[in-house]
Amino acid sequence: MESMCSGCVTNWRAVDEPAKSYEDHPNVTVHGLKSPFGYLSPLATQQTGSPYFKSHRLRDILDKGFDVIHYHNISLVGGPKILEYGTGIKLYTMHEYWLVCPTHVLFRFNRAACTQRDCFTCGLIYKRPPQWWRQSGIMQSAIQHVDAFIAPSRFSKEIHHRMGLDARIVHISHFIPGAGNGAALPLRRPQHEPEQKPYFLFVGRLEKIKGLQTLIPVFRRYQKAQLWIAGDGGYLPQLRRLAKGTDNVRFLGYRTKDELQELYRNATALVVPSLSFEIFALVILEAFVQQTPVIVRNIGGMPEIIQDSGGGLEYDTDQELLTAMDQLLNDSCYRDRLGAAGHKALEQTMRSRRLAAAR
Repeated sequence: MESMCSGCVTNWRAVDEPAKSYEDHPNVTVHGLKSPFGYLSPLATQQTGSPYFKSHRLRDILDKGFDVIHYHNISLVGGPKILEYGTGIKLYTMHEYWLVCPTHVLFRFNRAACTQRDCFTCGLIYKRPPQWWRQSGIMQSAIQHVDAFIAPSRFSKEIHHRMGLDARIVHISHFIPGAGNGAALPLRRPQHEPEQKPYFLFVGRLEKIKGLQTLIPVFRRYQKAQLWIAGDGGYLPQLRRLAKGTDNVRFLGYRTKDELQELYRNATALVVPSLSFEIFALVILEAFVQQTPVIVRNIGGMPEIIQDSGGGLEYDTDQELLTAMDQLLNDSCYRDRLGAAGHKALEQTMRSRRLAAAR
């Protein structure tokens, strides 16, 4: 397997280096992309929809006669024109909405899920330069070179079609590598130890789109349990100000994989309050691994995970959220049944995939 990567760019500035180094598998070759033109390179791609300064390098890599080329986030690596490079079977996993949304997230004016498009104004609010190539036929021409687009949720498949993506889209949900191997889980800590209140858990980037600003006020008046927040991000200062004066909300910062497993395992439930059309929330599966139920806002691709697995509850209003939390706190057997259902559904999915791969 060979993969390409370039420096991560957010709002035209490089993000921090990874927390720790990662050793690639010996069968994986990573091709780093570094242009002598610096930030002009991703800007040129953003503005033209083509690799531009990186075109020769990308052609050298992709013209090696691969059997399969699997695209992921190509927005600043090569734009839609990169889909025309190389031969073989071409797949594209839609982790976000870049194919139909210049901001990638369908979060209109940085306020609410997008149900009425106004891409020019929205892009200005997000401080993104307008992409005039989106008004041409570049995208539609380029996607004809892809054999199949992979949608992690049925919702994302539907919304891409609804927004005009004329392409073959298949639904294949995300998964957790190694999940469902039948290994016994460590025992869960008792829920009502005298020295600690039970807690509900949030895991993810601390950004406005994730909806934590709607969750913290709920816990200001909910004294039966705490809200523990694992993650970091640009919205942290605003969230800290919102939580000021309450001892019911804990900010845990970045947590390792092992630390997260314990946090999931001992939580009453994971809460996912996202305000946008999330394509798929992997944190839901991470909670299912630990037999922990999940409460999700009824939006985007998250409800279908809960409905398919039976591993949690959905809510539309704050009152419905409070009712769901009370149900899980007051009935530990019900809480455990939901958690077990999510775990079982995940195991069955992984077992089916292993059997299919063995054929």
